[in-house]
Amino acid sequence: MTQKIVIDPITRIEGHAKITIEMDDQGFVRDAHFHITQFRGFEKLVEGRPFHEMPSLMARICGICPVSHLVASARACDMILAVHVPETAINLRRILNLAQLIQSHALSFFYLSSPDLLLGMDADVAKRNIFGVIQSNPQLARDGIRLRQFGQQVIEWLAGKRIHPAWVVPGGVSAPLSAENREKILAAIPEALATIQRTLDWYKGVLDNFREEARLFGNMPTMFMGLVSPDGELEHLRGKLRIVDAVGNIVADGLEPEHYQDYLGEAAESWTYLKSPYYKPMGYPNGMYRVGPLARLNIINRCGTPYADQEWAEFRQLERGAVLSSFHYHYSRLIEILYGIERIEQILNHPDILSKKVRAFAGPNKLEGIGMSEAPRGTLMHHYKIDENGLVQWVNLIIATGHNNLAMNRSVLQVAKHYVKGEKIQEGMLNRVEAVIRTYDPCLSCSTHAAGQMPLNIELINSGGEVIDQVIRG
Repeated sequence: MTQKIVIDPITRIEGHAKITIEMDDQGFVRDAHFHITQFRGFEKLVEGRPFHEMPSLMARICGICPVSHLVASARACDMILAVHVPETAINLRRILNLAQLIQSHALSFFYLSSPDLLLGMDADVAKRNIFGVIQSNPQLARDGIRLRQFGQQVIEWLAGKRIHPAWVVPGGVSAPLSAENREKILAAIPEALATIQRTLDWYKGVLDNFREEARLFGNMPTMFMGLVSPDGELEHLRGKLRIVDAVGNIVADGLEPEHYQDYLGEAAESWTYLKSPYYKPMGYPNGMYRVGPLARLNIINRCGTPYADQEWAEFRQLERGAVLSSFHYHYSRLIEILYGIERIEQILNHPDILSKKVRAFAGPNKLEGIGMSEAPRGTLMHHYKIDENGLVQWVNLIIATGHNNLAMNRSVLQVAKHYVKGEKIQEGMLNRVEAVIRTYDPCLSCSTHAAGQMPLNIELINSGGEVIDQVIRG
């Protein structure tokens, strides 16, 4: 006979999900699962649409990171057009994608996770939120707002609006960058750099307070996957896939994105709507890997910008091989924000960045296209097949969060086994079960948002089906 704890919904994540923890009669955790409870049907919804509409349609998948889907979709459509995208357009897409990464990472770190990091995992739940951060450390709260604002303003100055822009199109972008907007972005960079450097100093100062969490939050040997440049530098838009193992050895390198089905499989489980991708040569579920900022910093030879390279070298000193603990997703996000700001400045100083040649025009020259980019949460894949008339016939999407599904489930089990014991629910122990999910910053329901305070109902049920403890909110 088993007891079951259900955390529904998980709080301070982007979307809706729940966790179930199964316990034996002695009060020890036997199993745990991370459930995605809603179904997204975008792969079916877009069938029959003209392929050139896909970037704008697919951006609607997510209200937090529409640019990620916009860029990956456009890359798939570039392949269908079979054109050479102008280099200036590629660089403008890079800036847009990096601005998206900055604002999304800032949202995750400051708004969703900093309450735990500043106030403590066991702090009063009524204060453990962004308002508690504002009261306890106004500078940290302001820095989070300003960094997110920087990323969103760059998106607006480039693409016309901050959410669901249609500026990235098959073949390039729809309009060049103006000299005025270039100067606006450059003028905002010094403050953004100072802000993220101040945040990194603060975070490194409190990291020792979370040694136990760093030891237990998804600290496990897995592979790591992401895009790298030809020189092995940090890459978010182009490049090829690299996979490394838990000690940092390269398992596979130079993997072509368009051949992803040769080396990645997708498994489905009855208890979740989120697919579980895996590395085919290792089989399922042994082919588990992680993606996202932690993975990207584990697979590269260097970042490629001065300040980020310095921080990356310090980050890699956490472990002798790959940095394994998912707790360090927080650290890696901050380093990627720093990199993004530096890299945007580098690209804006490219001599051709104001060129008017930003789009290649053509009809469909191929019946299939695959686009891959690095979203804030990891590698994002869009795969389309069209007919002779250019109408979409088939779509497969592997969302960045999906790559981490196996690792998130393993992490929930690891944390639950250590912290959840006995017949009394302690809010702090369950917060740690939720917090390990927040390290991955999953984006689940995407364009679905809750108004007001989300309801919460946690029940501890014994083997006889009797509710012996309950926490209700909302």
